[in-house]
Amino acid sequence: MRMMTIASGSSGNCTFIDNNNTVLLVDAGISLKKIEAGLNYAERSGKELSGILITHEHNDHIKGLGVLLRKYDVPVYATEGTIRGIENCRNMGKYDRSLFKEIGSHDIFSVGDIEIRVNPISHDAEEPVCYSFHCDNAKAVLATDIGCFDDELMHFLSNADCMLIEANHDVHMLEVGPYPYILKQRILSDHGHLSNDNSGRLIKQLLNNHIKGIMLGHLSKENNFEELAYETVKSEIWDNPFSEDVRDFNLMVAPRDNNGEIIEL
Repeated sequence: MRMMTIASGSSGNCTFIDNNNTVLLVDAGISLKKIEAGLNYAERSGKELSGILITHEHNDHIKGLGVLLRKYDVPVYATEGTIRGIENCRNMGKYDRSLFKEIGSHDIFSVGDIEIRVNPISHDAEEPVCYSFHCDNAKAVLATDIGCFDDELMHFLSNADCMLIEANHDVHMLEVGPYPYILKQRILSDHGHLSNDNSGRLIKQLLNNHIKGIMLGHLSKENNFEELAYETVKSEIWDNPFSEDVRDFNLMVAPRDNNGEIIEL
């Protein structure tokens, strides 16, 4: 199994996962051109897509979905609330609604040779979820747009070989930045986004001795930057029972607008 971000940021999100004959996308919040370029970078094509999983209906996660579905007949897996939110989105244009496959927020199902597990998250969307992917004794997890985390979520994400975890903002940058007060409060709330500090605290709970990659994702363009996210998370996780050098965990920041590193599991 392989995992790679095609884009990960507050402006647009799309992640690629594949194994053998199964090719998946998580979210489609960027242009079709960028999605196809990312697939080509991984030596795949849109015609090979086995399914698209949507975490929630916000524009930075579904912006390119309508165009994608008009070109490729790909099944889309999403919760009832997310599907309802997508149907209410005016920017989707025309698309085949029969492509949507409703899933529950605690479901376990398979697409091709990859098993997918679902877990709810705390975010201000209709019915948002995160996913874990299982194949050949490997586990990859993806969890962004998280206002807060609890024991259930940590258990769901635990024991992963690869993880994409949100590190959205630096609290000080957000507090002194140009955002309106109401938006700042929304981001900082339990239904908003994880700060760099909280991302590090969550990741520290998820560390193990077989991690092949930790990607920090969904960085805010206005309230964060790559070096700050990396150093903040690094300072949170350095004191752990597995390694004193975070490079052993292959800690990295997922690029906002470009392909990330392909992690082989």
